[in-house]
Amino acid sequence: MTDEEAENISRVEELAYEIKISEVMNASTITLTPDMHMSEVVEIFRKNRISGAPVLSSTGNLVGILSMEDLIRCLIDSDLKASINKYMTTKLITVLNTDPLVEALKKFVATNYGRLLVVDKEQKLAGIITKGDINRGLLSALEYDFQTEEVKKYRASHLFDDIESNRTSLILRYQIKQGDFTHGGQASSNIKRALIRLGASKQIARRCGIAVYEAEMNLIIHTTEGGAMRVEIETNQITIDAYDSGPGIKDVQLALKAGFSTANESVREMGFGAGMGLINISRCVDQMKLDSVYGKGTRLKMRLFLDHDHSNSGLEIDSEERN
Repeated sequence: MTDEEAENISRVEELAYEIKISEVMNASTITLTPDMHMSEVVEIFRKNRISGAPVLSSTGNLVGILSMEDLIRCLIDSDLKASINKYMTTKLITVLNTDPLVEALKKFVATNYGRLLVVDKEQKLAGIITKGDINRGLLSALEYDFQTEEVKKYRASHLFDDIESNRTSLILRYQIKQGDFTHGGQASSNIKRALIRLGASKQIARRCGIAVYEAEMNLIIHTTEGGAMRVEIETNQITIDAYDSGPGIKDVQLALKAGFSTANESVREMGFGAGMGLINISRCVDQMKLDSVYGKGTRLKMRLFLDHDHSNSGLEIDSEERN
C-alpha cells in the first residue's frame, strides 16, 4: 500500500469500526401500536417533529415501522380513519445495538433508507439510528480524540527504545469465539489502542485496526469453533496471523473475489457476510497470504511495514510456524 492510498483511510472510517451503534442511536423512541388510527399519527409526527416511528404490539414486540411516505399514501387515499397496520411496513431492516457503526452504514448504503431500527440480542426494540445520529456521533468522537490524543500515547511509546536486543518484538494473542457478534471488533480495538500507545502513526493504527476487524469477523462468521489471532509488533513491521481449525475454504481464489461469501442467511440478515472482508484487508496491508485446507482449517497472514524502504519489497510472507 502506498502512502497516497493509506491517506484514503481516514480517522472517520476508523471510528466507524470502533463506535458501537448503541453509543449514537436515539434510545428515547416514540412508538406506535397497530390499532391506532392514521389520524393520530398526523398529530404525533407534527408534535414530536419526526418522520417515522416503530410499531410495537401489545406485548412489546416489534411488528412494523410507519414512515412519512406511508402517511402520504394514506392521505392520498383519504383514509385517515384506517388503522396503522394497514399502511405500516412489516418487512423490517434492523441492526444490533452491539454492532459497530460500519454495519449501520453498510445497510444505509444498501437500502437508501433514512432510518434503521435498532434491536438488542433478543430482537427487542432498543432505539432508532439515522444518518444524522451517525454524523453527530462521529463529530463528537473526533472532538474527544483531539483533546485526549497526547494522553493515550504516554510513556509506552519508548518501549522499543529502552530495550536492547538483536530483535525485539511484542506479541499479542486473542482467542475469538465462533458466533460471538457481541464482542466482535474487541480484538481490533485493543490492538489499535496498543499501537497508538506504542507511538505508531495514525495511519498504521487505522490500517491495522481495519484489517484485524475484518479477520476477526471472518473467524466469528465462517468457523466451526472460532479461532485465534496472533499479532507481532516489531520496530519495522507488524505481522498478523489469524487461524482456525475448520471448516476451511474449498476454493481460495474464489474466496478472494469481491462479493463472494459462504455466510448463511441468518448472518446476512444481521448485516454481515457481504463478501468484502478480504478485499478490505488487502486494501489495508502491504502483504497478505491466505492458505486453507478444506476440512482442516484456514490461515490468513498479513503484514504491514513501518519502514517505507521495505513497503514495496514484493517479498512474500514466509511460512514460519505459529507460536
